[in-house]
Amino acid sequence: MSDAATSGTGAPDASTPLVAPREGTPTPVIDAPGLAEVAARFAAGAGPVAVDAERASGYRYSQRAYLVQLRRSGAGTALIDPIDLADLRVLDDAIADTEWVLHAASQDLQCLAEVGLRPRRLFDTELAARIAGFERVGLAALTESLLGYTLEKHHSAADWSTRPLPDSWLTYAALDVEMLVELRDALATELHAQGKHEWAAEEFAALVRWGGQPPKPRVDPWRRTSGAHKLRGPRAQARVRALWQARDDLARRRDTAPGRILPDAAIVAAAEADPADERSLMAVPGYAGRATRRLASVWLRALADARALPDNELPTQPVTDGPPPPHRWNERDPAAAARLARCRQVVTGSASTLALPPENLITPDTVRRLAWMPPDEISKETVAAELRGLGAREWQVKLIAADLAVALAG
Repeated sequence: MSDAATSGTGAPDASTPLVAPREGTPTPVIDAPGLAEVAARFAAGAGPVAVDAERASGYRYSQRAYLVQLRRSGAGTALIDPIDLADLRVLDDAIADTEWVLHAASQDLQCLAEVGLRPRRLFDTELAARIAGFERVGLAALTESLLGYTLEKHHSAADWSTRPLPDSWLTYAALDVEMLVELRDALATELHAQGKHEWAAEEFAALVRWGGQPPKPRVDPWRRTSGAHKLRGPRAQARVRALWQARDDLARRRDTAPGRILPDAAIVAAAEADPADERSLMAVPGYAGRATRRLASVWLRALADARALPDNELPTQPVTDGPPPPHRWNERDPAAAARLARCRQVVTGSASTLALPPENLITPDTVRRLAWMPPDEISKETVAAELRGLGAREWQVKLIAADLAVALAG
């Protein structure tokens, strides 16, 4: 393994600030003729194409792309504003046959798919860095450590639904793809040097297959309200559910992030206090603001609905298809708890030897499911089959199945 992977640095001591794209910041494309011109230019380019997208997480309810950035040798950089475009399929057709380079691809593939962009081959620089054993895998950290350039990241949490987008934001967005192909080449060299390039290729292929799919709907998503676990009794949980659903309906209609309408802490406080009138509600922490006060009737109606529910419609403990939380295993099944401890020890040790994050060697959920319900007959072959059924890739199965079989057998 190279010094770059073990220390997270491999560039010159003095890095160069990257403040502007080489060809300047392009004007965002906003119409079909402009998109057709970009598609033709990128079809005529050479080599991999760097792709990125900017969302408005924390500001909007949806996770749509509000800006798409691309760069390719011979084509330069393009910024595309997809808001008024039907889709970007003409661009997808133009670059379908080339490798796409993304950083943290799983964060962008779904919003790219929504506008008609779906890679057939990709290289994920963040995932490559994880597999190569880098401790710092952010785009700015990798660009600095491997290429010697520093990137500004102060607009990463901006509201990209803003129009018009400020010039400084556009420059920031263009710089996100400026060095991405060079970073891909440096990481590919590192992976080959460590003999891990085939592992990464399997991970990238899995991202192509599944990365752009919509997430599975969560069972009872209201249960993820921060702090709700502190409330006791199904009636209090019903109040959390009613307030969460009222907030979610508002957020969806307004395309506003739910937390900007009502924080989780305010939901939990009202569920605990159960105010029945506006004066009592205004005394609950989180409800005294002008915007929240205007919605007082919404929150009071939700609480009244929860109060009126018959007992048989109150929330019950959800039935899941997976094992219980690990902290309950000693009580529920001590033998399974012991298996899990041994399996975790195997994964941690193997990951350390291979210079991989344990969660990239095998997902914690896979380990829990395997330890909770192992095969009836434990062997390397049966454990390997179980791992494949749980979604593990072949490189992971080859590296860990035999040791996990020993751990399961005790």
